[in-house]
Amino acid sequence: MSISSRLDQLHAEARGNRWLHYFANFTRLALAFGFITSGTVKIIGERFASGLSVNHPMGQYLEALHHTGFYYTFIGYAQVLAAILLLFRRTVLLGALIYFPIILNICILSHAVRFEGSILTSPLMVLASLFLICWNYDKLKHILPFGAPGTNPPPKQSELSNKFPARFFAGVVATVAVIILFIQFGFDIMPRNSSKDCMTQFENTNRTTAGAQFCDCIHNQGQPLDTCLVEYYQTPDDVVDSK
Repeated sequence: MSISSRLDQLHAEARGNRWLHYFANFTRLALAFGFITSGTVKIIGERFASGLSVNHPMGQYLEALHHTGFYYTFIGYAQVLAAILLLFRRTVLLGALIYFPIILNICILSHAVRFEGSILTSPLMVLASLFLICWNYDKLKHILPFGAPGTNPPPKQSELSNKFPARFFAGVVATVAVIILFIQFGFDIMPRNSSKDCMTQFENTNRTTAGAQFCDCIHNQGQPLDTCLVEYYQTPDDVVDSK
C-alpha cells in the first residue's frame, strides 16, 4: 500500500468517528480563544504578561517586543486572524497553518527561558494545531508529494461511528502526562515569575546559598539565564555545621 493510500485510509477512519469530530471542534475553539485573548492585548498596544518583571528572561523579551512598534501589533493581528479562521470549518486548515508556526515559536521560546506561564500550555497548543492540520489532511494532501489525491467524499453526520476511540484518548492523556513530567523533572531549577517564588524551590535543600544567588542574578540583576545558571552550578553546596 502506498503512503498516500495509507494516509487516506487513516484519515477516513478518523473522520468517520463522531468522538473525534467533537475533539476537533473543541480543539479549534480552545485554540481560537487562546489567540484571540493574547492577540487582542497586542493589538490594543498593551504589554503581554504585564505583571512579569522586566528582569525576568521572558520579561526582557516581552518588553523588547512591546517596543518594536507595528511589528508587535502585526503579531497580534496574525494571532487574531488565525483564531478567526479556526472558527469556520471551511477555513480551519488555513487558520491552523498560520497558527502552527506562531505557537511553535512561542513553545520554543518558553522552554528556552523556562517561562512557567506557557511552558505547559504552549507544547499542548502546538500538538493541538498539528492535530487540526492532520484532521484536514484531505485538503492539505493536494500540495504533498505523496501521489495523486483521493476523491473519497467526507462521511455524512448520519454515517459517523459512535465507537469511543479509547486508544486515541489514552494517547492524548499519556502525551499530556509526559509533557507534565518533563516540565517537572526536565529542569532542575526554574527562574519562576518572582524572586520569592524562585526561592521556594531551594527550601530544605543544601543549595540555598546558590539558589539565593541565582534568584538575585535573575530577578534583581537581570542577567541572562545562561549566565545565572553557570554561576549557580559553580557555587558550592551549603556548608553544614557539624557541631
